[in-house]
Amino acid sequence: MSQSASTLFSAYASFAGSMMLVRSMANELIPYELRSYIYSAIHYLITPLSSKLTLVVDEHYGISRNHVYDAAELYLGTKISPSTERLRIGKTPKQKNINVSIEKGEVVNDVYENVKLQWRFVFTESSSSQYSVEKRYFELSFNKKFKEKVMDSYLPYVLARAKAIKEDEKVVKLYNRGCPFSDDDVGMWGSINLDHPATFETIAMDPELKKMIIEDLERFVKRRDFYKKVGKAWKRGYLLYGPPGTGKSSLIAAMANYLKFDVYDLELTSIYSNSDLRTTLLSTTNRSILVIEDIDCSVEVQDRHNDNQNQYDAPSSKLTLSGILNFIDGLWSSCGDERIIVFTTNHKHRLDPALLRPGRMDMHINMSYCTASGFRLLASNYLGIEGKNHHLWGQIEGLIENTAVTPAEIAEELMRSEDADVALEGVVKFLKRKNLEANETEDDGKVEDQVAKKLKTENGEKKLGSLGTINNNRRALRSVGGGRRRCRRQASRFL
Repeated sequence: MSQSASTLFSAYASFAGSMMLVRSMANELIPYELRSYIYSAIHYLITPLSSKLTLVVDEHYGISRNHVYDAAELYLGTKISPSTERLRIGKTPKQKNINVSIEKGEVVNDVYENVKLQWRFVFTESSSSQYSVEKRYFELSFNKKFKEKVMDSYLPYVLARAKAIKEDEKVVKLYNRGCPFSDDDVGMWGSINLDHPATFETIAMDPELKKMIIEDLERFVKRRDFYKKVGKAWKRGYLLYGPPGTGKSSLIAAMANYLKFDVYDLELTSIYSNSDLRTTLLSTTNRSILVIEDIDCSVEVQDRHNDNQNQYDAPSSKLTLSGILNFIDGLWSSCGDERIIVFTTNHKHRLDPALLRPGRMDMHINMSYCTASGFRLLASNYLGIEGKNHHLWGQIEGLIENTAVTPAEIAEELMRSEDADVALEGVVKFLKRKNLEANETEDDGKVEDQVAKKLKTENGEKKLGSLGTINNNRRALRSVGGGRRRCRRQASRFL
């Protein structure tokens, strides 16, 4: 070995020994925390500064699902490019479309207000002697100078887009207490898909009334901050009243399909007490419609001052009118947001005024008999006839205006034939028959009243004879066909 090489080796050995001595002294004299800080500072000074910032979005936040993760998963399904090589797909039996999401390691690029962003899905799995742990998360990378825009604007945008996607793909559910054929129970409720096809386009009702209902629904769902500002629970009450067959249930289905709200069908006969009613309310979800049909038949609601009369026949029942009122508009009604309560009845006049006031039933909707505009819509839906392009049109509209006939009855007649001429002729005959029966019923009512007055002013027991009592007389007068004519002749003896 040459002398120069020997000198270089000696110098290196001497330097290495000195460094080892310094390191040993540093470990002895300098605390670990201070040494760690010094090493980090030196590493920061010698490492080039990076302009990239990465946010980690874990699947769970604590013990709960991370809403940002779920929103990103939905949102990124709409941003997949043709260059993506691996995708995950799936579909449940009740979903309409196939769900598409990115596979682990895949990257999705996005642009928001000229900011370039990159999403990457990461999946890791670690195992121990007892169990394995899976971890899923998204990495969102972008230039760190856009941190405020991403946090304050882009991520809220992703959440909003995911909510819109979820609502668009939502399958509306119909819930009932103790539903026996449900596969996704929610507390005491079971459910099935609400496949009712009714929409606002197909309901035969006054166009102005229909427009008013739609505008009211849209205004309601957009006023979260307004309800909070004025100190009101975010709910809305609708009373649907009118004769049977006028489309009350179809209107509820149309409202649910329009808003994509689930429907909770509550039968008050299944409620045993006021506390049970409160528990039922708390078990419903937000963005839902709670329906109580035929409220006047479900519970006695005429006299709120006598709770003994506001109970069911069962001795153990303690459901009262005051309990129903608190359920609609009391403190417990505020336990939830964006809820609609719908009552239906065939006899509005039977309901206690306390049920009908604003704040409980905010909007009263009269589901009346079929009108000319309603018939035009039905004819269009069932027969494909638009406008007044049939020779029977004018006659039918004239008969409808003077006949108490429900949309359900007209629809049944229109379904009897696919031939427009045959179907409309059947509607004319039906309306004429309905009109004639209504006139005969009106005449019978007049005769019945005259008989009752006559029997009341004379010696009723002697005059009744074989007819028995006034009530029997009245029932006899309601008979049809030959029985009606016989009763008229029999009643004429008393006049």
